[in-house]
Amino acid sequence: MRYQISGKQIDIGEALQTHVKTGLGETVAKYSQRPIDATVIFSRDAHEFQCETVVHLSTGLTAQAKARDTEIYAAFEACREKMDKQLRRYKRRLKDHQKNRVEQPVEYNPASSYVLAADEDVWESQDDTGLQPIIIAEMETRVPTLSVGDAVMQLELSGSPMLVFRNEKHGGVNVVHRRDDGNVGWIDPRNLN
Repeated sequence: MRYQISGKQIDIGEALQTHVKTGLGETVAKYSQRPIDATVIFSRDAHEFQCETVVHLSTGLTAQAKARDTEIYAAFEACREKMDKQLRRYKRRLKDHQKNRVEQPVEYNPASSYVLAADEDVWESQDDTGLQPIIIAEMETRVPTLSVGDAVMQLELSGSPMLVFRNEKHGGVNVVHRRDDGNVGWIDPRNLN
């Protein structure tokens, strides 16, 4: 497994890097024998350290966890425990993921992603017909082809508020999202006439 361990405005020593590689390697190996790479980023916010970990699995799924603590090693251990809990919860599905897939592993299609924003003064001065937000970021992203169940699992593993995916049953673009009531919503805009 490839590791990328870094710190935002803090130095990461060799001892911490070795501890992270050993600990994260053991955790991921329990549930998935084929992780591709892991990114671990440490940062400091006032008196607390934050550890953010993202592990990409060979199945195409991504697991993500974050944790905070006053000690940097404790922040990593709390993050590792969260990752362990997520992977344990989905252990059976992660192992069976490849058996039920038609295409191996998850197929990704390129797509454009935009971040839209506008100056608040412009928003207030425009009438209903002249409202034009400004595009401030344009980037390429990848849209996975998944079943709805796999999309919900990926949403839970990544901790994201939403996931756009291509439904493997009919090829249409779908969205799963975390609702305010704690449930997961599924948007399938295809016309069923």
